[in-house]
Amino acid sequence: MLAPPPRPPITAALCARGRRLGEPRLAPGGGRVAFVSTAAGRGELVVVDLRAPAPGELVAGPEVVVSSEPAPRGARPFGSGVFDWLPDGSGLVYAATDGGLWFQPVDGAPPRRLVEGGPAAAPAVSPAGNEVAYVVDTRHVAVAPLTAGGPWPRRLSGGADFCLDPAWSPDGGTVAWHEWDVPAMPWDAGRIVARAAAATGEAVTLAGGEGVAVQQPRYRPTGQLSYLGDQSGWTNLRAIGAGGQDDAVLADDHEHGGPAWGPGQRSFAWTGDTGRAVLSRNEGGFGSLVLVDTASGTHRALARGVHGCLGWSGGRLCAVRSGARTPTQVVVRHGADLEHALVVAQGPLAGAGAGAGAGRPVEPEPVRWAADDGTEIPGRLYRPAATGEGPPPLIAWVHGGPTGQMEVVFNPRLAYWLDRGWAVLVPDHRGSTGHGRAFTQSLAGRWGEADVADVAAGLAAAVARGWGDPRRLVAMGASAGGFTVLNLLAAHPERCAAGVDLYGVADLFELEETTHRFEAHSLRSLVGPLPDAAERYRARSPVRKLDRIAAPLLILHGDADPVVPLAQSRAVADGLRARGRTVDLHVYEGEGHGWSRPETVIDELERTEAFLTRHVLRRRSP
Repeated sequence: MLAPPPRPPITAALCARGRRLGEPRLAPGGGRVAFVSTAAGRGELVVVDLRAPAPGELVAGPEVVVSSEPAPRGARPFGSGVFDWLPDGSGLVYAATDGGLWFQPVDGAPPRRLVEGGPAAAPAVSPAGNEVAYVVDTRHVAVAPLTAGGPWPRRLSGGADFCLDPAWSPDGGTVAWHEWDVPAMPWDAGRIVARAAAATGEAVTLAGGEGVAVQQPRYRPTGQLSYLGDQSGWTNLRAIGAGGQDDAVLADDHEHGGPAWGPGQRSFAWTGDTGRAVLSRNEGGFGSLVLVDTASGTHRALARGVHGCLGWSGGRLCAVRSGARTPTQVVVRHGADLEHALVVAQGPLAGAGAGAGAGRPVEPEPVRWAADDGTEIPGRLYRPAATGEGPPPLIAWVHGGPTGQMEVVFNPRLAYWLDRGWAVLVPDHRGSTGHGRAFTQSLAGRWGEADVADVAAGLAAAVARGWGDPRRLVAMGASAGGFTVLNLLAAHPERCAAGVDLYGVADLFELEETTHRFEAHSLRSLVGPLPDAAERYRARSPVRKLDRIAAPLLILHGDADPVVPLAQSRAVADGLRARGRTVDLHVYEGEGHGWSRPETVIDELERTEAFLTRHVLRRRSP
């Protein structure tokens, strides 16, 4: 019998190509679904017709690109607040790359400008279809007319420092939104407020306050306001009743949404006026789609996988779905109990996933270990195919934020490393989301200390439990994850054979002075207020402890980064070279805080592989 041909490797180009899908939304009546498709840094609005040839069947028509110039803003898979449908389904209102709002008919007619300036985001069209509420530069909520020659936009919000996600009441008389004030970040504290859409009267706080994080205000078809709030210790879906009572729709020791890093997250939807809700549930980094019946108080899982951008219309539910083995896709669920699912569009190239071929396992296993102080740290371990040659080399992949989590979604980069025999450990250090408010808040004042200790303990567990070769351990992270990597290399020089830092923070003093507005106050809670915490800023800035970094270090950074200036990485590279250490800094021209071009992703993977092959893979345990 002939041996099967060797499987082709997962190439860097395969990982970089494809497109990013985001924000599917069903047209009123459920006969169409629109979404944002982003490739090579450019977004497009795509509309797909849906038809039901027979009971229980649903068929998708071809994708039709309806946007032209200006292009819509690119969307993250699980929300960016890019567009909304008109109530009659004739067109879309979208936030464009020029900062304004535009009306785009779906029949192919040219777009029409609605609002200049901005930047505008999170458009929400009124039930009557004559106005649009939106957010201006996350600073305030405004309402503008959709008809030519209408009145100037009117401002609804008051003196809050940040605003997100306006939502109309079913009768069109009220607009609610999410707001908060510095120095809090949205996952620290915030408010759900509402005001008459005509800008009469004062805004009224409906939920939230000191020590309570809220997000995603949305009215039920019956008129009651619902939102996510963490007053129970977990970010759960809640609803405000006619008598003002504020109750959890599903009291759950799981999160029902991620941190509010921007507009447009839609992790729950109401299925008409039936009293049922569908929500996305975070189960330790793994996801499931859950149907909740408020009348009976019961709930059940509809599907596995991380779901987002949920929307309901015409008896159908749309969502973005992704999983370890499932390329990110737009799905529409239908049927009396939403038992059927139709894949409308797919984003990444399927061949980039380890699930695309036998012998490429990518489904992780949940793991836990104890930090030095006994705190239990959760994570997920991705194992490569067994080689029979002892423990594999291992990458500890530290997520950014640091308020965030690397959920179990389709990640071609993971497949790239697994295909090359690497194990990958994804730690949820203190400060991560997905494990309740107390765990997220436990990094307050301790960034650069607790996160480093948690990852170091994870690497120690990896060695003790045989997950990875002790002489071939690597720490890798981007942004805040890069900050943790640099501090880890300095605090535990014996732990890692090399480090990979992608546009990581290196100087807390400089970050406090130069970072973008959204995060300008985050260091007050993560480290402490200046000048009182100046010693902490010095002690935890990697650029001030380069003498302790001995492992070879690869640094990748874009020269147009608005969040972490390139100067931070240059300072690290120059300081290490002056000390005779091995460091390679590569700068990507025109790239910002993360990569927008496929060729950059290709270079990142190939350059990192060459670096780790040279400095790590030749090292073996005795």
